[in-house]
Amino acid sequence: MLKKYKTSQKKRTHYIYYPAEGGQIVITPGENGVTEADISLLHSIDDNEVDAHNRYVYKISAHLDAYCNGENESVDDRNKYLADESLNPESICIDAEEEGEHQEMLGKLTQAMDCLLPQQKELFKKVYMDKRSNTDIAAEEGVTEAAIRKRLKKIHAKLRKNFS
Repeated sequence: MLKKYKTSQKKRTHYIYYPAEGGQIVITPGENGVTEADISLLHSIDDNEVDAHNRYVYKISAHLDAYCNGENESVDDRNKYLADESLNPESICIDAEEEGEHQEMLGKLTQAMDCLLPQQKELFKKVYMDKRSNTDIAAEEGVTEAAIRKRLKKIHAKLRKNFS
């Protein structure tokens, strides 16, 4: 359960936990191996959650009613916090264009990857998807790190040639 307020310093001698099922559990130092450091840690975690929640809730720097015309009527379109850009035709077109370019690039990359040998695809996967180091791969395959670098260089050259 998210706490809305920090516990006062006077009440930090114990910790009160509210489970989802309801009720409360009081954790006291000296019982069941609980130390004062544990209680302090629990309170600091709560403090961080309260601070994060408050930053989220109070992040708007301008009052939403601050924009009015001469007759004291609301002018929502001038208030950037109330503006709805989700249906803006310009942003929809730009997003669609960027998505089209992204799909085109993925298609080219797929075609280039199809030109690689199965061993080259496996090495590519180990290096770029599994984020393994060249030395780790070299030790697994029983070759030198220089051999792995050479294989990667060939893979890059092949992809560069077939990507355009």
